[in-house]
Amino acid sequence: MIMDTPYSNRFYSSLPDSYGQSLTSSASVVKRPGESVTLSCTVSGFSMSSSWMHWIRQKPGQGLEWIGFIDGGTGTIFAQSLQGQFSITKDTNKNMLYLEVKSLKAEDTAVYYCAKDSH
Repeated sequence: MIMDTPYSNRFYSSLPDSYGQSLTSSASVVKRPGESVTLSCTVSGFSMSSSWMHWIRQKPGQGLEWIGFIDGGTGTIFAQSLQGQFSITKDTNKNMLYLEVKSLKAEDTAVYYCAKDSH
């Protein structure tokens, strides 16, 4: 598909660790500015009900940028500069973590990562 202003939001998860824990990403997506997208991360080997889960992104040519996290319940905290643009939810029964990016802008082009807090 040809788009006037295409950009890709690629998403990868962190690598499995030595304790059999893993995070598996959703597929790459391409969206137009103004659209919204929900990225997903499937977890295994640990319970999200007792874990803090983070979303991080890396824009082309830049360092990592922390987006926010969800605690063991439903509480979320976001980077101050990104307030209102993102929503983090989870379904502990399905071992799924979600990141909704609202009203996409070209500058949202990035590789998106999910990560488990080490605490």
